[in-house]
Amino acid sequence: MEIKDIQKLLDFIANSGLDEVNIETGEFKVSVKKNAAATYVTAAPAPVAAAPVAAPQPAAPAAQPTAAPVAPKADDSKYLTIKSPMIGTFYRSGGPDKPSFVEIGDEVTAGKVVCIVEAMKLFNEIESEVSGRIVKVLVENATPVEYDQPLFLVEPI
Repeated sequence: MEIKDIQKLLDFIANSGLDEVNIETGEFKVSVKKNAAATYVTAAPAPVAAAPVAAPQPAAPAAQPTAAPVAPKADDSKYLTIKSPMIGTFYRSGGPDKPSFVEIGDEVTAGKVVCIVEAMKLFNEIESEVSGRIVKVLVENATPVEYDQPLFLVEPI
């Protein structure tokens, strides 16, 4: 199973409302458990002698708290949006003692690092795909973000 497959699995679980998923093939076994605080993924090789396994029963969808994304106002339509390319935890800086990558009023160009999204203990630098001036940060530092969730509003220059 490749990283992209695992990312797709995490995306599916995040959008499905399931709290636990177990997948077992002849080559590997993946168990994903989700709670309000974190998502855990464990993967291990499957036993050599695989016994027949009953299909996992999906857990009943449980109400779970989710961070409501800040919706842009109607007058924000003139702004460009920098969105999260993955599910993970949003960080404005490279460390607690380091300055933020960008602040409100900073100019960004395509390719400039604007934040980090941590996914599965990997810290991914997120680069701006647009050029302009940061006018609003839509996500609080160290909070979970979803795939395609708006992170910044940028005024084109």
